[in-house]
Amino acid sequence: MKNLLLASSALLGLAITPAVAQDARPVAEGDIVVIGNRAIEEAEAAIRRTAGAVEVVPDTAFKNSPVQTIKDILGYVPGIVVQPRFGDDARLSIRGSGLSRNYGNRGLSIYLDGVPMNMSDGLVDLFEVDPSAYRHVEIFKGANALRYGSNALGGAINLVTPTGRDAARFDGRLDVGSFGYVKGQASTGGVSGALDYFITASGQDADGYRDHSDGHQVRGSGNVGYSISPDVETRFHVNANSIRQRIPGEMTKQEALETPRAAHPAWIDQDQQRNINSVRLANKTTVRLDQTRIEFGLFGQHRHVMHPIFQWLDFKVNDYGGFVRAVDDRSLGDHRNRLTIGANIHNGRIDTRQYINLSGAVKGAVAASMLDKSENISAYAENAFHLRPDLSLIAGVQYLHASRDRRDRFLSNGDQSGRKSYDLWSPRVGVLWDIDTGWQAFANISRSAEVPSYDANSFATPASSNLTAQRATTYEIGTRGGREDVAWDITLYRAEIRNELQCLTTAPWAACSVVNVDSTVHQGIEAGLEAVLLKSAGVADDRVMLNLAYTYNDFFFDGDALYGDNRLPGVPRHFLRAELLYKHPEGFYAGPNVEWAPGHYYADNDNSLTIGSYALLNFRVGYDTGSGWSGYVEGRNLTDRHYISSVAIAGTAGPASQIFNAGTGRAFHGGLRYRW
Repeated sequence: MKNLLLASSALLGLAITPAVAQDARPVAEGDIVVIGNRAIEEAEAAIRRTAGAVEVVPDTAFKNSPVQTIKDILGYVPGIVVQPRFGDDARLSIRGSGLSRNYGNRGLSIYLDGVPMNMSDGLVDLFEVDPSAYRHVEIFKGANALRYGSNALGGAINLVTPTGRDAARFDGRLDVGSFGYVKGQASTGGVSGALDYFITASGQDADGYRDHSDGHQVRGSGNVGYSISPDVETRFHVNANSIRQRIPGEMTKQEALETPRAAHPAWIDQDQQRNINSVRLANKTTVRLDQTRIEFGLFGQHRHVMHPIFQWLDFKVNDYGGFVRAVDDRSLGDHRNRLTIGANIHNGRIDTRQYINLSGAVKGAVAASMLDKSENISAYAENAFHLRPDLSLIAGVQYLHASRDRRDRFLSNGDQSGRKSYDLWSPRVGVLWDIDTGWQAFANISRSAEVPSYDANSFATPASSNLTAQRATTYEIGTRGGREDVAWDITLYRAEIRNELQCLTTAPWAACSVVNVDSTVHQGIEAGLEAVLLKSAGVADDRVMLNLAYTYNDFFFDGDALYGDNRLPGVPRHFLRAELLYKHPEGFYAGPNVEWAPGHYYADNDNSLTIGSYALLNFRVGYDTGSGWSGYVEGRNLTDRHYISSVAIAGTAGPASQIFNAGTGRAFHGGLRYRW
């Protein structure tokens, strides 16, 4: 929701007459654009052709603050709830996706420059997200992510790095903060004839708010593009990460509130950690043929995870795949028509060995060994037909064939091998109405499908042999737009879910157990507002602005045999973020902001244990003119409120349940940045 006025300004240019549309090639992600806001405006113009809830967050919305976690990017996007756990890890949920997950994230697809960050079985690690690296971030909620072939309940997030054509020659920053936080980042980019390049790297150290939560991260990304001709471009991408992170563990509710900085003693004794080395390589080639645009590419990624927890998990992930996508935008008679077709392959294998975790994270005897293979082949098509220049009817469908194959190599406790395959169709229809040049309305009905992931022995036999794919039908209606001093984005949705996948915590020493829930409903409101409350007459950019993001989460069981119509646990029913910010034309800005979760929510399906409300008061002040030197100072949770930031969902919980993570206390951050 941050910088929504910029989004609405891009929307003002969306109305295209049929005559103009015949001569204009489609604008899409990856177009070569000039430095400045143009790259973001192009992304806005492309994404706003979606008949559903979508958003673009520019880097100006998050790079003038501490940029440690993905919450620093998405905090003002309504409909998204990010619940930090420790270090850079968090539970990221869109419309209740992956709501029961307390490690790893599922139910949504995350991309880096259009290349999947998820493993081939669906899980994704947020440790590898570097918020300081991106030019902008695209959010597609729910089945509105069909443009990438994704149809998960939560949708998709695409993290977009700059290219040499829209990057500063040099951009460097240093951030420091409470609890030993230090982060340095630098990037450079440029153009030489038909060639352009961009590279960025960052290093981060933090002691952590809680005991035994210190971490060290080194991340880097780069891309090189070459324009073979004015209509053909190829671009190579590389991304590498080294993550070292200790885990403090969950506590009882009382312990988390009364001694929030403490770690679980057993986690300290076992020196529990999550350490990752990863590298990704990808290529995307774009060809423009008159009124048709074709994109195709390949990618490969290797990830080595060294993860001593209740056992010493050592696994290597090798994923690979390819994609092709064509967009044809032309007039059919007097009507504009935009056809999108595409296909994706995302396959991989996970080679896992588990050992007894001896005291101090030392490998003991082998406890499990398995080889997991995933295959995912999808094809999709979507057509937007303009009944009138301002009204388009959209219909689409996706087909997914997925298989999961586990081969158990440790047979002393029985053969846990298993294989399953899935063939899933997900149609959608929608309508998009340009009410005027700055105001849109939309509605859609869509299906989504999610295949179980390998974790928690989802494919071991016989215990989990009855797990099925999660299916949902989502109804959505909304509006977005802006006027001179106000912009808005409001969506209402209802998702009726069958066989929702839950990962329930049964004991603090073990992985959660995956189950299907017969019938649930996720419905809610996503509302964003950005408004200029005060401004000086005749003085540009001298103003007081309100930025607000409100999310209403109404999630419940629907006549479940065990839980009746209980509320789904894990997330506040109401969630509000709001900021009042003064901006001076010379680059100075200052103002307070608040994060508020009123009321209580539940920690378990039985609704027997509640989590209380909280409100966090923050304040920031800084200076930024868009180039040269800039800086900021920010205070968070200034009242030092003790609160629960996330919970490992259980079927039934009680006062002794060790499933809670404490939120970070009072913290101060500051940073300096230089661009030229």
